Amino acid sequence: MKPVKITDTTLRDAHQSLWATRMRTEDMLPILADLDEAGYFSLEVWGGATFDVCLRFLGEDPWERLRLIKSHVKKTPLQMLLRGQSLVGYTHYPDDIVREFVSLSVKNGIDIIRIFDALNDVRNMVVPIEAAKAAGAHVQASVVYTISPVHTTKHYLETATALAELGADSICIKDMAGLLTPYKAFELVSLLKKELGIMIHLHSHYIGGMAVGAYLKAAEAGVDVIDTASVPLAFGASQPPVETVVRAFQETEFDTGLNLRHLFYIAKYFEALRKSRGFDRGVTRITDMRVFEHQVPGGMISNLVSQLEEQRALDRIHDVLDEIPKVRAELGYPPLVTPASQIVGTQAVLNVLSGARYKLVPGEVKAYVRGQYGRPPAPIDPEIQKRIIGDEEPLTVRPADNLEPGLAKAERESAGLARSPEDIISYAMFPQVAKKFFEGRQIGIIPREETKEAKEAKLTKEAKEAPQTLSTGLSKEDSKMNLQEIKELIKIIDETEISELNLESDGVKVSIRKGPSAYAGVPVMASPHQQPAPAQVAIQPAVQPAPIIEAPIAAPIVSVVLENTETINSPMVGTFYQSPAPDAPPYVEVGQEIKVGQPVCILEAMKLMNEIESEVEGKIVQIMVENGQPVEYGQPLFIIQK
Repeated sequence: MKPVKITDTTLRDAHQSLWATRMRTEDMLPILADLDEAGYFSLEVWGGATFDVCLRFLGEDPWERLRLIKSHVKKTPLQMLLRGQSLVGYTHYPDDIVREFVSLSVKNGIDIIRIFDALNDVRNMVVPIEAAKAAGAHVQASVVYTISPVHTTKHYLETATALAELGADSICIKDMAGLLTPYKAFELVSLLKKELGIMIHLHSHYIGGMAVGAYLKAAEAGVDVIDTASVPLAFGASQPPVETVVRAFQETEFDTGLNLRHLFYIAKYFEALRKSRGFDRGVTRITDMRVFEHQVPGGMISNLVSQLEEQRALDRIHDVLDEIPKVRAELGYPPLVTPASQIVGTQAVLNVLSGARYKLVPGEVKAYVRGQYGRPPAPIDPEIQKRIIGDEEPLTVRPADNLEPGLAKAERESAGLARSPEDIISYAMFPQVAKKFFEGRQIGIIPREETKEAKEAKLTKEAKEAPQTLSTGLSKEDSKMNLQEIKELIKIIDETEISELNLESDGVKVSIRKGPSAYAGVPVMASPHQQPAPAQVAIQPAVQPAPIIEAPIAAPIVSVVLENTETINSPMVGTFYQSPAPDAPPYVEVGQEIKVGQPVCILEAMKLMNEIESEVEGKIVQIMVENGQPVEYGQPLFIIQK
């Protein structure tokens, strides 16, 4: 009799896949003792997206979360997910950063480290594996499973063999998109057990409905451990429910030995939490079932929805899902797992929303094409490669070989803010985000994402307190326009078939026109169930005024367009940064002459740092937003004097 062991993913992958990783530490603590008593092989509680979400949205120190969990879990090993040389970030880090992060992870409570590389490029896993073994952790090296012309059974065996030769204690088949069919699972597990003779762990997602069947056939093939989640955080884009799997194996040679009554007691807690926080259940929709076409994994689906909601374009989800396979093929069939999933997904979103393929290319996409993430599984489309990096020659060496050591630099730059070696590593991986967190911590105000209710209340308050006059950049006497009059004109436009109205009053030209968004030119396809968007207003002075362009009000958005100038507008919703790092000089300054194609700022959006290039030539006369300020799609960032 060979019982199948189970790893619980509820506190990491499950809420990453369904709740955009928004479970807080305070949500976890009350149930930890019960999880510890359940009899799991391990609890996956850290890594993946949990790290930066803690800092970026939840106002929490991820290291403190790990220490707190460890203090409550006495019996069960704690497990984390590590993205190879990318650690828990979205780019490759120098070897000294990798070694220090892994060492601190084990020191703070991690027992098992699941290590993968998004491209199955084993070179990118050598240093993390060495560091994990040196720190005394169980090394679980992963083979990322996907489907493409180049991802064959031979490829998976060669990859797993190379990882075993590096000293992996176990091998994980990481099926992040739920693409592994039951019979392919039997074939692959049987082959790896026969050829390698070490522990095999299978990780899958329910998204396409095949994971339970894959687990059953994998058990027949000799799999040692499988991943599941508590039922309130199972199904859909998450893992299969532990309760279903445990019952399926009962009274067989694979019986897990877990107690269903105890598991349902745990489920009761998470169901109450889900309802209190307004989180959704895992549901398999048609969009999810199309995973066999688009191959978008569980965590990526929820992130895509979140990203498109931020971009005010959720109705374009089907267009994006159609675009993803095209981008993936052009970029050499990378498996859609972080960070490759963010690279492909964000490029697909930008291709759809900008209305032109590869018009906007994030820095991470350029880095991928340059070979800075490793060797693509297949050659990149030559035409796309030339469009993105011109005549540059991609790297052929291990990407981290070209990176300078970063630990000492991070220590210098974070001096006065970092309180521990863990803080320094947080800064090294996420300098902008960590700096903001540390500054808030110093003054006792930790930045934390607003709840949905708080955001709605804030918008209502801002609408009530919105100024009733608009600054147009004209002289003080001429600069006041009655907002109520504009609102009445908008109402007339919205209630009639008139699509545009132009008038001139007191030297100011006013253009009011209907449109799909609060900003002109936003390429959003209207849903048949969507309410008509408010009319757009553009105010253009008839004479050359001082360079003041916009007066923010709650609704509508009113922009002032200056004569003989152009604006560089935000191509996405995100956070504006004037420089690529906190200590770096700004890309551009007021009074500076710029050329077409010159980088002008960073927009952090959709988990990537997107370098924005100018499409106009001229002199910068005004920077419209503050460093670190959130910006909307189409919002003016710079005024350029032509």
